Amino acid sequence: MATPHIGCEKKDIAPIVLMPGDPLRAKYIAENFLENPKLVNEVRNMFGYTGTYKGKRVTVFASGMGIPSIGIYAYELYKYYDVETIVRIGTCGSFNKDIKLLDVILSSGAYCKSYFDELLDGVDIDFIQSSDTINRKIMNHAKLKNVDLKYGKTITSDVFDLYCDDEQKFRGNFPDMNFLSVEMEAFGLFYIAKKLGREAGCLMTVVDSLFDKRSLTAEQRQNSLNEMIELALESIIE
Repeated sequence: MATPHIGCEKKDIAPIVLMPGDPLRAKYIAENFLENPKLVNEVRNMFGYTGTYKGKRVTVFASGMGIPSIGIYAYELYKYYDVETIVRIGTCGSFNKDIKLLDVILSSGAYCKSYFDELLDGVDIDFIQSSDTINRKIMNHAKLKNVDLKYGKTITSDVFDLYCDDEQKFRGNFPDMNFLSVEMEAFGLFYIAKKLGREAGCLMTVVDSLFDKRSLTAEQRQNSLNEMIELALESIIE
């Protein structure tokens, strides 16, 4: 029952999906965290793998970058493959002085100025919440694992903020709220989940910050991402 963007059968996709942006990160997660992972999608090299984690079937499926890309994959997985829960895992930036590099953030909801919702459904929604059910599971497991999890609002942007010539002007596009993170996908995922009555969450590791200019080593990045990946997997199999 392939869709235009996914080339496998419904039985090949688990009800629970972990969704990194990078297809190679999906491959890394499958090979290092899942038992008996099977490559179930490689259309457009957007890799998807299904295996088990502690006996529970899990699919890891890449989303690509930006709302249009994650919107397509989330919609098809929810609607045509009966996926119940998607948790985006990825990296983000921050211009909150209380957030440091390598902090792990759980998004409570995302603000966005995109026309995605208007083009899709003729509505104008600036802020949409993530799913309370999956958020509670993630927060509970963070406590059990002693992960210093930050919880708060996300800015989803159609542009990569580091490429903006005037950062202050960029920040002025958003309301005066205490946002913890800025990234490019969460709003699209949360919107599609709400539209179709499914669950969605978003976990992120901070890799650039306006207030913390340290240079991260590859090992530091990977160790932090591993912590986030394990937290997501422990939470979604509950």
